Amino acid sequence: MANLKEVRIRISSVQSTQQITKAMKMVSAAKLKRATNAIVALRPYATKLKEILGNLSASLEGASSPFIQEREPNKVLIVIVSSNRGLAGAFNMNVIKATNNLIAEKYSDQLKNGNVSIVAIGKKAQDFYEKRNYKVVGNNNEVYSALTFENVTKITDAIMASFEKEEFDRVELVYNRFKNAAVQILTTEQLLPLPKTETDEAVKASNVDYILEPNQEEIVTQLIPKSIKTQLYKAVLDSHASEHGARMTSMDKATENAGDLIKALKLAYNQARQAAITTELTEIVSGAAALNG
Repeated sequence: MANLKEVRIRISSVQSTQQITKAMKMVSAAKLKRATNAIVALRPYATKLKEILGNLSASLEGASSPFIQEREPNKVLIVIVSSNRGLAGAFNMNVIKATNNLIAEKYSDQLKNGNVSIVAIGKKAQDFYEKRNYKVVGNNNEVYSALTFENVTKITDAIMASFEKEEFDRVELVYNRFKNAAVQILTTEQLLPLPKTETDEAVKASNVDYILEPNQEEIVTQLIPKSIKTQLYKAVLDSHASEHGARMTSMDKATENAGDLIKALKLAYNQARQAAITTELTEIVSGAAALNG
């Protein structure tokens, strides 16, 4: 009977866990809708801004903006966008692995010299690299409490100021790009200096002849910081939507697994109960036969 009691307790425990995972799935589904709306609304603006800069790429050569100056990448800053919470499958670990691979493949010498710094947006990445004694700059975990362009711009302004002072020669960005609830695409982009747009004949043919006021150089100089800020904000929104998609998928799978486990436990419980009843009947029949004998 002790065995039956243990199985009953285990069934009750798994049922409680199943209710929690089901509730978390529903919460993530609701948050995913809002996060998806935000990134879908931003993408046309970000794409158009990038297109304008691409069409003005010839002007970038003569622009005096410090954010397009190529330097030898002796000091590198890597911006990692993760989440504050777990229970999202491999979402956070994937972005951390991608960052580690980037460092190993491109910046191993800088890491040996202590010239690789980390800006983590999200507690999971922050904790991971702090525990491994990386140079982690600042704490940006509160940005998810109020995910607005203004709050993300504060982070971008600090990064741009450090780059302008030549504290860093290159800034890389690693995040999960949102495709759908089940698919997140690991993405690595160069944030600073602003990468030059490669122009081929097809791109040149699609260039638009803009009328610029007050002048071309000033417009381009203003567009560059705005493009950098938009790029980081878009990455954070992409990661935010990807997080909820990954958590919804993970909790859905956990709910299914809990259901399968409950079925297996109920089967084991019924088998054990049947065995106990059979044993009791056998003992009764054996006792009656002994008395008659």
